[in-house]
Amino acid sequence: MALNLVVKIHPVVLFQIVDAYERRNADSHRVIGTLLGTSDKGVVEVTNCFCVPHKEHADQVEAELNYAMDVYELNRRVNASENIVGWWATGNEVTNHSSVIHEYYSRECREPVHVTLDTSLAGARMGLRAYVCVALGVPRGKQGCMFTPIDVGLTYYEPEIVGLQLCQKTIGPGGRSRQVQPAVDLAQVADAASRLSGLLDQVVSYVEEVLAERAAPNNAVGRELLELASALPDLASASLADAFAGQVKDLLMVVTLAQLIKTQLQLNEKLTLLTSQ
Repeated sequence: MALNLVVKIHPVVLFQIVDAYERRNADSHRVIGTLLGTSDKGVVEVTNCFCVPHKEHADQVEAELNYAMDVYELNRRVNASENIVGWWATGNEVTNHSSVIHEYYSRECREPVHVTLDTSLAGARMGLRAYVCVALGVPRGKQGCMFTPIDVGLTYYEPEIVGLQLCQKTIGPGGRSRQVQPAVDLAQVADAASRLSGLLDQVVSYVEEVLAERAAPNNAVGRELLELASALPDLASASLADAFAGQVKDLLMVVTLAQLIKTQLQLNEKLTLLTSQ
């Protein structure tokens, strides 16, 4: 059932939509495009997208469908697992032309989803909504469709979390933007270890408050802590420390090899430039 679908969107898709909106033509008030991803067991995961040039008139829509298919075929060459799952548009509402555009995507995939992103920041928020088109009408009579909202949320891979955390650091005091540089690998490990230590201190403090009956216990938190403790390996503290130290040494070796390869590539580039002159 289409109404039971759940849409999960990766942050890179939102960045691509905003970038396409910022690069739009001066006479374009709305930007549309194709959503790429996977659909399995009622969950549509959107991992990529691209913009489709179009023009909207009072009574019709002109879209460069050949361009859209060419871009889709090129993307399939580098990522065959990404299929068309729907389309996106900027704005905070469904327009009269949406049904025409949705009809085209209904021929490209089964149960396409329609995602809108409010780039006008109405209400100081970038509203994100998802819809499916439900057929309406009577048998042997007039037929129509209605866009019905469905659940939509964000999901991300671990590298995307690192990118989002770096983007968050660009917001300076007073909301002013500032430039930041990506931290080196060891600095990221130290930062992550520091945050983990702080979180563990909060957990220990909460448990001590509950045991001392100074705080009310929370069953949901207790179950989460039990699952966390059960997931830990059954090792002595000394063995766990040795295993962690071994993992750190492996990471340092990988970082060192990466730096050596980077240095060799830079040296080879300079030697090639000198010999070519």
